[in-house]
Amino acid sequence: MRLVAAILAGCALLASALPAQAAAAARLRGLDKISGQARDFLAPLNSPVKFGALNIVVRACQQRPPEETPPETSAYLVIKQIPPQKPREGAPPVSDAPIFQGWMFASSPALHALEHPAYDVWVISCAN
Repeated sequence: MRLVAAILAGCALLASALPAQAAAAARLRGLDKISGQARDFLAPLNSPVKFGALNIVVRACQQRPPEETPPETSAYLVIKQIPPQKPREGAPPVSDAPIFQGWMFASSPALHALEHPAYDVWVISCAN
């Protein structure tokens, strides 16, 4: 019985040592909360992608191998709000600072989520 436990522990240790696979792009899903429209889109690394009034740049996307339990996809995103063409009178200026910057995880999008009144963005997977 101890031998079986030792073998299982060794297998778990080897599986956790498998490196994440880096990708050239991230597949994201965006939700426009105003219209209720959801859209999947591909975001290449280090190239800005526009979704509504958001400018999204994926800095890294990593996917652990499927044999690892649980398989996990994570992406480092920098999201900025695009200032409107004609700002409303009396509206505060839109800052150039990111409204989200950090890692998002496909398995738990609420863990580190974008908080925006009009848009939601999730990581779906990595793509090459």
